[in-house]
Amino acid sequence: MDTDPARPQPAPQSGPAEAGPAEAGPAEAGPAKPAGRVSTGRNLPVAIGVGAALGGLVFLTLLTVKATFLLYVGAALAIALSELAGALAKRDIRVPVIPVAVGGTAILTCLYWLGVQDALAALALTVIVIFAWRLPGGASGYVKDVMAGVFAVIYLPFLASFVVAMLVPADGPRRVLTFVILTVCSDIGGYFAGITLGRGGRHLMAPAISPKKTWEGFAGSVVACLIGGGLCLPLLLHGHAWQGVLTGAAAVLAAILGDLVESMIKRDLDIKDMGTLLPGHGGILERLDSLLAVAPVVWLLLFVFVPVH
Repeated sequence: MDTDPARPQPAPQSGPAEAGPAEAGPAEAGPAKPAGRVSTGRNLPVAIGVGAALGGLVFLTLLTVKATFLLYVGAALAIALSELAGALAKRDIRVPVIPVAVGGTAILTCLYWLGVQDALAALALTVIVIFAWRLPGGASGYVKDVMAGVFAVIYLPFLASFVVAMLVPADGPRRVLTFVILTVCSDIGGYFAGITLGRGGRHLMAPAISPKKTWEGFAGSVVACLIGGGLCLPLLLHGHAWQGVLTGAAAVLAAILGDLVESMIKRDLDIKDMGTLLPGHGGILERLDSLLAVAPVVWLLLFVFVPVH
């Protein structure tokens, strides 16, 4: 999830030189913003409403028939795959969407209903099918298209399979809720710390990757995740508070990494957002980037701290 208060517009790769002060257009001629104000870069009420709706679906599916949560995950991944394939196509990279989609469905289904070994077999077969699927297209671009397909399988259904692994046990819904809450804590904590603590001057965290990500936002994410973990483990999973704090610390690092990776992908492709489906957020992939990176980390720590009986 992108916790930046604002996303920069991608710099054009070619074209006429930028206009100087005398050539500034109407958009630049408006009154200067008050010093110290940090632009959020998105419609906050709309973003909150969309986020609440997405979170409400998570609770509804998890707390009723938990298998329906798989449908929710599958729908989100299908849209994310479409966004990723569309973005890569702008660089003439063709993702083999059909084998990735079918194989991803098989991976998640096998993991939930049959077990880990069957899911690994589905993953291996998906990669092999991707190799074969692209053969009729000829040698030109074969390597980059096949590698894009394998990347899409690993980035989307494989990482998402750890969410399904958390869902399988009897206490699976509470495990998944813990994972979601920690990731949301990172997003919300970073966002509000970035627009409040950054008023008097912001310290950039990774300007070459995400020029609006700040250390103030990172600090807010850390605090929120430590508190969230310290509460979730004892209250939801009968763990210890110190285990929750450690889980929160690991989750926030993974969330920031997932956010930076997706920012790097967008920077490489010279795009601002992966999609426009969610008002105030961008695309589905903007909402999944941190979740995908956090899933295997939280799954592992919960497996260690709260063994499945």
